[in-house]
Amino acid sequence: MPTVGDRIRIERSKRKWKQEDLGKRIGVSGSAIGMYERGERKLDDETLGKLADVFEVNTDYLLGRSNDPSSTYSNGQVNRAFLELPENTTDEEKEFLQKQLDLQLEIFRSLKKKDK
Repeated sequence: MPTVGDRIRIERSKRKWKQEDLGKRIGVSGSAIGMYERGERKLDDETLGKLADVFEVNTDYLLGRSNDPSSTYSNGQVNRAFLELPENTTDEEKEFLQKQLDLQLEIFRSLKKKDK
């Protein structure tokens, strides 16, 4: 299974962007992108959200939790909502919110399939 760095490199390469190009788009240096791709630097939540937005993929794909890169959320709205959670929001609370969202999306997709 590809690593986070592999996924970043794959998505960047698909667009024929240099590390510097991607860095400018998300507000970091090209060397930081290289470090993310080599696994020498951990992604923070904000950078992860920006990468998902610029690549138009979901964060689970970038993190290797899913092989489906399709962006689940239009224009990264939900990713931004998670980034705007209060600073004192615990990881457990964030995980709970993510699970609730995933459940709602699963129900939505199920209903959508029935309509077809």
